Amino acid sequence: MSKTMKSKKQALVPRLRFPGFREAGEWDNFPLSKISERVTDKVGSRKLPTVSITAGHGFVSQTEKFGRDISGQQYKNYIHLKKGQFSYNKGNSKRFPQGCIYQLTQFEQVAAPNAFISFKFNSDFVPEFFKGYFDSNFHGYQLLRFITSGARSDGLLNISPDDFFSIKLPTPKKRDEQQKIADCLSSLDALIAAQADKIDALKAHKKGLMQQLFPREGETAPRLRFPEFRDAGEWKEKKLGSLIEEYREKTTKQDEFEVLTSAREGLVRQRDYYDNSRITERNNVGFNIIPPCYITYRSRSDDSRFFFNENNLGITGIISTYYPVFRMLDGSNKFFVELLSQYSRKIGKHSVGTSQTVLSINELGKIELPIPKKEEQKRIADCLLPLDALIAAHTEKLDALKAHKKGLMQQLFPSPDAVGV
Repeated sequence: MSKTMKSKKQALVPRLRFPGFREAGEWDNFPLSKISERVTDKVGSRKLPTVSITAGHGFVSQTEKFGRDISGQQYKNYIHLKKGQFSYNKGNSKRFPQGCIYQLTQFEQVAAPNAFISFKFNSDFVPEFFKGYFDSNFHGYQLLRFITSGARSDGLLNISPDDFFSIKLPTPKKRDEQQKIADCLSSLDALIAAQADKIDALKAHKKGLMQQLFPREGETAPRLRFPEFRDAGEWKEKKLGSLIEEYREKTTKQDEFEVLTSAREGLVRQRDYYDNSRITERNNVGFNIIPPCYITYRSRSDDSRFFFNENNLGITGIISTYYPVFRMLDGSNKFFVELLSQYSRKIGKHSVGTSQTVLSINELGKIELPIPKKEEQKRIADCLLPLDALIAAHTEKLDALKAHKKGLMQQLFPSPDAVGV
């Protein structure tokens, strides 16, 4: 490579620059250690809300995430984190394989686990500017070189504080340019948040509607019923095994059909789920085949919740043997999937295990749930389908906004290659 090409590759300038800064020259290439300070102040006797970090959402209260405060005796060793400061969670995830970094914005001050690496930017810099790097996993590309093995037994990556603070973050020399970029991204974040709120409101509406359309646990008649079924009598308790039939066909050659993933959000192509970055390369001979309109679920769960998905992709796919496949013998697939969702707590009680519970298809078949006649099943399904379509449409709009932000950040920030690590 010539010196000219090498210099061009390493030039610390973004492809898109705001008017007034186009002649401002290259950005500085600071390591995080030079522009920030680690936060190590412990909570001690202060009474603060305890938080955790969830990839894709940021800081959440431990009560919201785990159903309770899990700090226990370690609370006094938690870090006293203030609004505007940051924490790095070394847990890997699909979106952030090398861990995620979030700024505290939802609380004035919190108690953050000391397993996180917490820090604050020096006053000469605009903290919100650097969120763009962390949102795009700019740090992950650099931390990857320090990861020599998988996660530890506690699920955290072996990233030391020295390794973490060595990451480089190209920074405009002028604070005004930092602020301009931060303001631009903040406006887009506000649009994304508003769109996400619309989706949450629609999902909450659907949840409330389903609570009316399905009987409460222990009851056999719903509180809300369509006029034509108000005199149809109570729903009949039936074992699920009498309603479904397991499908046991398996692949006999490698990549016989496309590999699918059954996630909490639905059944998707594995390449879409992992954004083309993590498609399984292991032998898939012997995987379960799932034809169109068949149903599957992950038989293992970390929280005793199981999510059932119908194959609406219009293709025959294959899925790991951890995902049983079955079909309805009679009745509405849509109704049945929503029924299983509504009674998720009851279904979870039939799973076995400790840290990870298992729900076999045989055990699923033993569960009794109230079932109406086919005509009422179809009426309920037809009521929920337009709402699902509306949620899907708003979700597509949200995805488009996120894609726009991702593309914009690629223009507003230098590429990871320019960092020279």
